Amino acid sequence: MGVGQLFDLAVELEWMESNPVRATKPFDVESNGINTWSETEIAKFFDHDQAGQIAHTAATLMLYTGVALVDAIKLGRFGTKQTEGGERLVYRRQKTRKKNGQLVSIPVHPDLREVIDRLPDSGTFLQTRFGKQRSPDGLGNDMSKWCNRAGVPACSAHGLRKACARRLAEAGASAPEIQAITGHKTLSEVQRYIAEANREVMADSGMAKLIARPNGEQTLANLIDTFAKNYGNQLKINDKYMTLAIPEGLEPSTC
Repeated sequence: MGVGQLFDLAVELEWMESNPVRATKPFDVESNGINTWSETEIAKFFDHDQAGQIAHTAATLMLYTGVALVDAIKLGRFGTKQTEGGERLVYRRQKTRKKNGQLVSIPVHPDLREVIDRLPDSGTFLQTRFGKQRSPDGLGNDMSKWCNRAGVPACSAHGLRKACARRLAEAGASAPEIQAITGHKTLSEVQRYIAEANREVMADSGMAKLIARPNGEQTLANLIDTFAKNYGNQLKINDKYMTLAIPEGLEPSTC
């Protein structure tokens, strides 16, 4: 229960005449939301935590599945199945459990496969050393601790989910393809990743065109030479007109 709800209850019980929270305007806070891990941050984290460590396992699992924190703690070998196309990871999202849970079925990435092969044959992938399933808060706190230790304090577990979507978008995946992997409820939730990736692609394309210089000689160096040439021609033209403007028999002043 939030603070506003507590005050609402106090008003209903006639302990207070009004709810001060409702009369307070919220502060405008500029924020871009939870940090999406950059490739530099990912590399720095994995340089610090090597394969076989729980931090490495947790980050790899979330980075290559886009799984949410509440679902990551429940994943295990019991949720994988073999198909003609290879092994798949199958689970239902906790966030949509009231509607029977949205089913997510994705192929196991080779990098994730290497990590899974190191784990015990039973239990969840991220179980404690005592074989117990972790809690969402526990894993979230551990991830914050691991990120601070690796020198990437702005990163978090949810940021890995966003990084997975970013990577998919940069690889050219469509919004429905990203949605099928991450389990987002609507296409609009993943469309921003497509837009951000497209902006970078278009920026690269535009800069490549500028570097190619389709306008021929219009480089910076040539522009300077052209300016000097045009300026010299203009001086010659001006001298010609100045000479023609002097009346016959008169010499220019030498003062």
